[in-house]
Amino acid sequence: MKKRPASDPKKRKGLVIVHTGDGKGKSTAAYGLALRAAGNKMKVFILQFMKGQWKTGERKMFTQLEPWIEYVAMGDGFTWDTNNPEQDRRTASQAWETVKPKILDGDHSVVILDEINYVLSYQFLDVDEVLDTLRRKPASVHVICTGRNAPDSLIELADMVTEMKCVKHPFKEQRIPAQKGIEF
Repeated sequence: MKKRPASDPKKRKGLVIVHTGDGKGKSTAAYGLALRAAGNKMKVFILQFMKGQWKTGERKMFTQLEPWIEYVAMGDGFTWDTNNPEQDRRTASQAWETVKPKILDGDHSVVILDEINYVLSYQFLDVDEVLDTLRRKPASVHVICTGRNAPDSLIELADMVTEMKCVKHPFKEQRIPAQKGIEF
């Protein structure tokens, strides 16, 4: 059995965390971390890459948690069957240019890149540019990347990766639509 290195309780490191997989809960888990950080008086920046201007429950709550949590949604909505990939690339690029300084300036303790894994898997952003930014982030900044299909290179770079697995889902088995307070 491989021996683990001794833990140093004073050692702190900004982690790169990835929530991926086909199961529900990737963004929800990231938002739980945002609440935990805000509860510890840490500044959080959340950028949603895909969900657009939906009036979700999390959006309504996060605006009440300012100045600890800053929340920005820039996506055009889910683009699984996009009719305009160039527009999707432009939107993703604008969102990246908004969040990149938040990662690098060290002003926020936690930066959540919600749904960025989709953006990277659709090649709306250059994965190498994102990885370079993550490598250059201040040592104190935690970055959380959510969405299905996280690229292997992001998984390799990450300090922590959780894969959500769908075992059963009400829409797949019973055609029950998304429920307020559960999915949005």
